[in-house]
Amino acid sequence: MQSAGFLSDRQRRFAWLGFLVAAVQAPLAARLTDDASWLFALVVALVVATVIIADDVERRRPEPAE
Repeated sequence: MQSAGFLSDRQRRFAWLGFLVAAVQAPLAARLTDDASWLFALVVALVVATVIIADDVERRRPEPAE
């Protein structure tokens, strides 16, 4: 049996939704604003992507043998 990651299925879905929203919002903000506030959306998207990748690694880790 595969080990579960540290995110539940619901948290994982919200993480993907947050990543997609931030990834779409960053280029829109860059086009519509004159300042560099779009970098915040980019950083948020990268942090959420890192959490999703870490959860994937945890889920794919084999169960320890006893």
